[in-house]
Parts: sequence; structure tokens; C-alpha cells
Amino acid sequence: MKEAFRDRYGPPEVVQLREVPVPVPAQGEMLVRVRAASVNRADLDGLKPKPGFIRLFFGLRAPRNHRLGGDVAGVVESVGAGVVGFKPGAEVFGDMFAYGNGAFAEYVHAPEKAFEPMPPGMSFDEAATLPHSAVLALQAMRLRKGRTVQPGDRVLIVGASGNVGPFAVQIAKSMGAEVTGLASTANLDMVRSLGADHVLDYTAVKVLRLGERYDWIVDMDSYLPITRVHRALKPGGAYVTLGGGNATIFTGLVVGPLMSLFSDKWAGLMLWWKPWHPPDVAALKELIAAGELKPVIDRRYPLSEIVDALRYVEEGHPAGKVVITF
Repeated sequence: MKEAFRDRYGPPEVVQLREVPVPVPAQGEMLVRVRAASVNRADLDGLKPKPGFIRLFFGLRAPRNHRLGGDVAGVVESVGAGVVGFKPGAEVFGDMFAYGNGAFAEYVHAPEKAFEPMPPGMSFDEAATLPHSAVLALQAMRLRKGRTVQPGDRVLIVGASGNVGPFAVQIAKSMGAEVTGLASTANLDMVRSLGADHVLDYTAVKVLRLGERYDWIVDMDSYLPITRVHRALKPGGAYVTLGGGNATIFTGLVVGPLMSLFSDKWAGLMLWWKPWHPPDVAALKELIAAGELKPVIDRRYPLSEIVDALRYVEEGHPAGKVVITF
């Protein structure tokens, strides 16, 4: 089978395709024939890597794990001993993040718990967009202690048109919030079509200078300086950032929480992320069934063009998800 791999850190061009044997599922594992996978910013962060200190975990000089890709949707090819919930032919989707990745390949194998039945009526391409980005968006709507977005809250989604943002806009609307999406000029109509009550062009406005106040701000990549974001929060408001570089990760980990100690507002990095958390996956399925959540796909690439797909996401172009098709 063909799979994407990399043996060194660097830009998307370090990724290559190779032929490897089709895996045999071990006890408790399933072998899935991949029908679609999707690209996340996290895939790019692992290539460079970003932030730099994650080399301590991934490998200092070169990556220890050469496989790529977390989000997957496909058909069960075979199952190992002990698998009870699925049979060959079942349509599934899942997140390979906790199992060594490998979704950018013709087959993937992982424990049974890495997969769920696909939402009824959803295509493989659509299902492959959900595991990382939609779960991340849902978890960004609550704090570690369980507080969540409430009906009537004013919610600002910063980066509303990328990998996670479109899911965040729709989920916040499903919770009864008044949603403002911050995006680039070209993507304002797309964000508006997702149900956003207001859209702002980040190339034309400085959102922290508008004088608006929000109950909840979700920032996809620490675009807003955390040292100034408190002024855009209402009393008791929360600012949740999902990523960034070394400096912004540090401020999200340390500076934001320290500032929050002297305020009724909270700001910081989302450290409570639980990949492929079953209750959250179930909640997403309910939203899909109710017609309140629908993936937005920008482009599709075949596996042979995986480098182009990664480069397209790296350059910040996508209005929604980028899908790898098989």
C-alpha cells in the first residue's frame, strides 16, 4: 500500500510517498481501508515542529514517528481477535492522533476504540473533517471546570474560516449564542453563511479597539495578544486560545492564567483538550442529525498530491477543510 511519510523535520516538501506492506490488525485492532482523510494545522505543526519545544516529545534531531495524518474515514477491511463492535464492511471514522497517526495512507490500523460508526447520510469526505477540528471546536466552548457558553452569550470566533473556525461558529450558534466571526475579506460570506450574526474583516478592523465586549472569545492560533484581551471581555468572560508559537504558548500557559488570578475573567491556553472524547463525539453526531452542524470543504487532493495539500493549508488559504481522497 502507499503511505505518506517523513524522516526529517521541515516544510511540506519533506513528505514523500512509499510502498509498505498492508498491516495486519493485532488483537483488539481493526484494519480500515481509507476512503478520505483531512489535513489539520496540527499536521503542519508536527512537520516543523511548532512550537519548538515539542521536539522533546517527538524527537530532538528527527521525528521518531514517520507517519502522518490523524483524521480518517473509511471501511473496515478486517478485525483482530476481541473486536466486538464492528465487522468488515462497516463505515467508520476516527482520530489516529493517539495511535501514531497514519491516516495519509491507503490503509490504517488502530484499536477499536479509535473508531466510531459514521454519521448516517454523511459522505466519507465529510466524516473525515470531523475527528480533530470539530471535537476541538466543541471543547473550546467550555472551561476546565465545566462552565460553558450560555444562550444569549456574545461569542467571538477569531479565525472563523479555517480548519476549526467553521465548526466553532456553528456549535456556538447551536448553543444559542450571538456569534461574531473574524476572518479574511475573501471568506466573510462563507462565515456569514454558517449562521454568524456578525462578521468582521481582520484586514480592515482591529477588533480589540472596537470597544465591543464578549462573554466568550475563541482564538484559533493566538492572533489576539493575551495581555490585552481582557479589555474585550465582559465581567466573568473567558478567552480560550487553541495554539500558537513559542511566545504565545508561553503567555497562554503562564501569563494569561496569572492575570486571571486578579480578575473575574479567565484567559489562557486550552489545556483540557481530550482527543476523540466519546461524549463529545456523540454530541457532534446529535448536532449533525439535527442539521445544526455541517462540514465545510474547501478543496480535495488525491494522496499523490499530499505535499500540495499540506502547502495549501500552511499558506493559510483554506476556507474550511482540505480533504485527501482515495
